[in-house]
Amino acid sequence: MLLVAGFAIYYLLTAPEGAADAIRNAFNAVIDAFGQIMLFANKLLSS
Repeated sequence: MLLVAGFAIYYLLTAPEGAADAIRNAFNAVIDAFGQIMLFANKLLSS
């Protein structure tokens, strides 16, 4: 876990634009996944 945190800090300091893109993409993936789960639950409950 410490190694992952160290890499994340290193990446943030050496390539802030790339780190921002990675965070943005991860956030969008979580939002998309949540939307798909809600769609599934809606279809499941409406049937």
